Amino acid sequence: MKWSQFFTSAVGRKFVMALTGIFLVTFLIVHVGLNSCIFADWVDTTDNGEMFNKAAHFMGSTIITRILEAVLFIGFIIHIIQGYVIEAKNRARRGQGYNIELGSRGSTWMSRSMALLGTLIFMFLILHISKFWWASRVSQDLAQVSYDGGRTEMHNLFLRMYDVFQNPVLVIIYIISVIVLGFHLWHGFHSAFRSMGVHNKKYLSLLKGLGYGFTIIVCVMFILMPVSMYLDWVNPN
Repeated sequence: MKWSQFFTSAVGRKFVMALTGIFLVTFLIVHVGLNSCIFADWVDTTDNGEMFNKAAHFMGSTIITRILEAVLFIGFIIHIIQGYVIEAKNRARRGQGYNIELGSRGSTWMSRSMALLGTLIFMFLILHISKFWWASRVSQDLAQVSYDGGRTEMHNLFLRMYDVFQNPVLVIIYIISVIVLGFHLWHGFHSAFRSMGVHNKKYLSLLKGLGYGFTIIVCVMFILMPVSMYLDWVNPN
């Protein structure tokens, strides 16, 4: 079988879907780690978002991270397209939603609803980009802040984050979106490795446990961020 035929086959599409999914998991690790810098204020009350702003500035101004950012967008697009293609093929073949075989246990609601969950996450991603990424990379309409005795100037993303999360509607949308992401990860994490050929029960059990732990930690951290800012546990003052 040629490579072109492999990537257009059912197995190939699921392989690409799994590979891009694992890549996006690494993005979540970096993203939650970066955003967790807002909690530096709990350790150093004089921080006022400095660690977060410097980390965000580094990610936005380093050529390697900018290249990885472009690769990330490509990964998102491929993952989304492949998800819809698989969904359409499944519906055409079986007359039902997205489904990944889980042996004798059959499929779960999460496995059958991956396309729906993915669509909701994509809608949230557009909102997230419009509030943060677009403002810092394109429109450049963020307030500036100086550090190191005025020698270093950068966007005050910490202040933008705080201002956005003073809106209770946006906080609720973010919380709901993170819960949706959690459902997507709860099934998708170990299914990605299964689609890539991992079928050993011992390894699958280990990956399931790792995936569940990863999902809980990431979702709790992502929810804690807007909640902490809305309740003023973390603020720029």
